[in-house]
Amino acid sequence: MALPPQFRPLVIVGTYDAPHTLEIFLDYVCPFSAKLSRAIDGVLRPLLAKGGKYEGKVKVIFRNQVQPWHASSTLVHEAGIAVLRVSPENFWKFSLALFERQGEFFDIPTSTITPTETRQKLAALASEAIGNPKIKDSVLDLLTLKTTPNGGVDVTNDLKYTIKFSRQNGIHVSPTVLWDGLIANEISSSWGEKEWTEFLEKNVTV
Repeated sequence: MALPPQFRPLVIVGTYDAPHTLEIFLDYVCPFSAKLSRAIDGVLRPLLAKGGKYEGKVKVIFRNQVQPWHASSTLVHEAGIAVLRVSPENFWKFSLALFERQGEFFDIPTSTITPTETRQKLAALASEAIGNPKIKDSVLDLLTLKTTPNGGVDVTNDLKYTIKFSRQNGIHVSPTVLWDGLIANEISSSWGEKEWTEFLEKNVTV
């Protein structure tokens, strides 16, 4: 597990210094990722957060998993990183809202609008999810093409980091889950409280 300083808020459940790590690679426009995001919030959070059975023992890291066969995948992950930068404490709140509204950013709905219009929708969603009108302009500014014709946006370098990290670790699809650095193929997006409880009882050793 390695996180550059700007990505520390990607520890979405548990404490940064927890000895065990779940790294969960999710794509905002993947239905199975959306399903797993609800398990993170509804099942894992009560177990790992303050007062939970595994408080201080396990942390969950969100890993952006861009899947280029979905044309909008790059755009939605840019938005997530933009929110991470302007309002890090609300990153997961925005992510959950985006997972709930992911259908608006699927292939067909985004095929009839421009990338700029998609970014505008994402900035508006960030403002709505966080409940702060000022967020929209801040996020949109980071998602606006400004420099050279092929220079990307202000969060492009951070997006590149997440893609390089996935590639060097052989992560090809979402959702993919790592337990303490190794892919745990048995973990499924269909897992509920029973399966997660059994997994943690078996694997937490501290």
